[in-house]
Amino acid sequence: FPFRLFPLREHGMNWRAKPLTWQEIQAFKKSKEVMQRFIRAYQLMLRFYGITLINEETGELKRAENWAERFQNLNRFSHNNLRITRILKCLGEMGYEHYQVHLVKFFLTETLVKETLPNVKRSALDYFLFTVRNKRKRRELVHYAWQHFKPRNGFVWGPHDKLLKFR
Repeated sequence: FPFRLFPLREHGMNWRAKPLTWQEIQAFKKSKEVMQRFIRAYQLMLRFYGITLINEETGELKRAENWAERFQNLNRFSHNNLRITRILKCLGEMGYEHYQVHLVKFFLTETLVKETLPNVKRSALDYFLFTVRNKRKRRELVHYAWQHFKPRNGFVWGPHDKLLKFR
């Protein structure tokens, strides 16, 4: 049967791939081998996107050597944004919420601060941001996005009065 590199508990674009069950996720998390393979798959996809995982413990990321070439691919083909959303959701399912935070912040920085990925900006704001499970970290990321969004009064992903008072 078809399997997914980043399985979820919801249907994706491949209608033949079965969604995972909660029990299957728990079994995956208990298997050291499965989790190591999961991290290797994550690193493989990051490399494809021009990103390097520099710390397996924290999930910290940086641009890969070939980032400029790979970012052209990300900017040209929007189907990558669906895959990234899926990867982010799967990171949360597998207990890697801290990895979600680093990946979302990476994309917010590249789209809003460095402006290298203009065609990923909407997905980063509309989808990537809201996959982050940790509510406090998600709020921090929304605030970070608001700080760097231009024009600031066009920011619709959080209430401006609360963003102004955010600590």
